[in-house]
Amino acid sequence: MTLTDRVPDAMPITPTTSWVDVCAFEALQPDRGVCALVGNVAVAIFRCWPDDELYALANVDPFSGASVLSRGIVGSIGDTPVVASPIFKNRFDLRTGEALDDPSTRVPVYNVHVQHGRVLVASSPRVLAGP
Repeated sequence: MTLTDRVPDAMPITPTTSWVDVCAFEALQPDRGVCALVGNVAVAIFRCWPDDELYALANVDPFSGASVLSRGIVGSIGDTPVVASPIFKNRFDLRTGEALDDPSTRVPVYNVHVQHGRVLVASSPRVLAGP
């Protein structure tokens, strides 16, 4: 599998997008999160099994206020990849940041991709429709 320049279709890349190099792709363990400082925001980055899909969202759990989502339990509900916060166990859709237990709450999500074996995270969150 070649990871060079792999960018999911759902994450548009524009010439004006600013990227932060956070780590080597191989440094990420499947179904584990890591936290990286992107600008002045702690961002949780996840590499998910079985297809090595990458997701990035703000690391702060909005229900507890703690910066812990990178330490959450990664899994899925049907086809939806999720992370469960280690504090109150609230589950968040890794694609949208939506809290599955309270759809009115959402964690900011960031574009993330691999280029030349390095994981790059957009310097600002994606704007998503909805609450």
